[in-house]
Amino acid sequence: MIRRVYSTLPTFKRLDFHDGLNIVVAEKTPGATERQTRNRAGKSSVTEIIHFLMGSNIEKDSLFKEKCLEDHAFGIEFDLAGHPVTVERDAGAGSQLRIVSGDYGSWPVQASKDKKTGSMVIGNSGWKCVLGDLIFHIPETDGSYGPSFRSLFSYFVRRQSAGGFSKPFCQSQNQQPGDQQVNVSFLMGLDWTIPQKWQQVREQEKVLKALRTGAQEGVFGHIVSTTSELRTQLTIAENRAGQLRKSVKDFKVLPEYRELEQEASDLTQKISHLNDENTIDRQLISNLQESLDQEAPPSGERLERVYKEAGIVLSDVTLKRFDDIKSFHESIVANRRSYLEGDVVAAKQRVERREGTIERYEQRRAQIMGVLQAHGALDHFAKLQAELTRVEAHVEAIRQGYSTAERLETGKTDLDLERQQLLRRLRQDYQEREEVLRKAILAFEEVSEALYEVAGNLVVNPTLNGPQFEVTIQGKRSRGISNMQIFCFDMMLMKLCAEKGIGPGFLFHDSHLFDGVDERQVATALQIGAQNADKLCFQYIVTMNQDMVPRGMPSGFDLEKYVLPTRLTDATEDGGLFGIRFG
Repeated sequence: MIRRVYSTLPTFKRLDFHDGLNIVVAEKTPGATERQTRNRAGKSSVTEIIHFLMGSNIEKDSLFKEKCLEDHAFGIEFDLAGHPVTVERDAGAGSQLRIVSGDYGSWPVQASKDKKTGSMVIGNSGWKCVLGDLIFHIPETDGSYGPSFRSLFSYFVRRQSAGGFSKPFCQSQNQQPGDQQVNVSFLMGLDWTIPQKWQQVREQEKVLKALRTGAQEGVFGHIVSTTSELRTQLTIAENRAGQLRKSVKDFKVLPEYRELEQEASDLTQKISHLNDENTIDRQLISNLQESLDQEAPPSGERLERVYKEAGIVLSDVTLKRFDDIKSFHESIVANRRSYLEGDVVAAKQRVERREGTIERYEQRRAQIMGVLQAHGALDHFAKLQAELTRVEAHVEAIRQGYSTAERLETGKTDLDLERQQLLRRLRQDYQEREEVLRKAILAFEEVSEALYEVAGNLVVNPTLNGPQFEVTIQGKRSRGISNMQIFCFDMMLMKLCAEKGIGPGFLFHDSHLFDGVDERQVATALQIGAQNADKLCFQYIVTMNQDMVPRGMPSGFDLEKYVLPTRLTDATEDGGLFGIRFG
């Protein structure tokens, strides 16, 4: 139970609570707006202060960001795990809470001493862990979407600012279906891990939908295709990558690669030049040999005929003897043959020398080429590595595309099958926990029957989208009927939690719960709340506007003894909860 709520703000009106029903009455002047109501009387601010001290985050529009409050702290004294605890939290820097008093030695998250102030403090996240463990016994969970203290606690202190009075099973208008199903199942004593798994399926379906949308809009380019096509592309690409990978692995870098490559090129040019010169000399040898073959002295008859003809023509000239002339011709021919044979020998020698040089050059070139074939240049190796990187990136892109296509083709079927399996588990759980459901149904019926002539119904229905909770109370659909559904549901939760020994030990209802509710139903609801609080040993706190306080109460029920002596009003500057006006 909550014992007191206070603040270091001097003008703040401390609220002291007692067992059972507590009613905080606020007088509201005609024409005041919703924000003025909060800032003037401060009735709804009690809810915000309790949440602030129970681990809520400080939002941008939070009242704790008001300039006039930033230098002050708020505190609460309440029972935690059977022991009174008092904690405070600064409005200006609310990342941690001070432990003013209490037995905190056995907490699952230990407090530490503040070096500046010497106070025992605990971070807000650690504080929520402590509250979750000691108030609700939240187990450690594998994965996400399990029950959380903040979500569970918000069913016991609903906030109008968060839309907590819209539906019985929702403590916030922004609460997701999975969070609602998990936390309500936990509070009712059902297997909450089944709706937890359902939420995980929903998240997978969101991913699948995003992938499908991306594929349809061409976000993945040409990658997303059928699995069969991509399987073929992947096989070819992986084989290409494997070949390149082996080439890189076997590659040997030769630092002098370029020098040897140039030397081999120079040798090739030299060999080609020598071969060209040999070709010329071989042609010369051939021509000389042909000349040698044709070179012979004239025959005797021809020489004699020439000689006689010369005698007739040159009759007055004294001619040599024929034998001398013959010998002269033979000498000339012999000399020319000797000269030609010398040229042939010289040409053959040049060819032979060149052949030797060519053979040495070819041996050196072969040696160099052998080295170049076994090794590679550094820049060639870098290019090879770059190509391998490109191909491997292409392989990974195809692999991701293949995975995407596979998920697109098989994902929906798998998730539909998983939903069916979860539905089977959910039905089995409801069969096994039939007594839990029975208690919940009867608890809701008992409260609703006391409010209305015809009792309302609580229905828990297993569906393909998880557990579906419904409550019905016969009568004209109105805000008042909807709010009383919330009242009946919350009273049912208090009974179930009391039997299981979990929960904060108090239920807080803001005056918004009674908006649009018939005065007789309001009176009956307050009486039921008081009776259940006494019977189940919990504290029921209600804030109400003075004009909503029922004038006629059931016989034997004295409402005034439950009204707190501290009354709030927006009629004067200092009449509200904070004793000042702001905003």
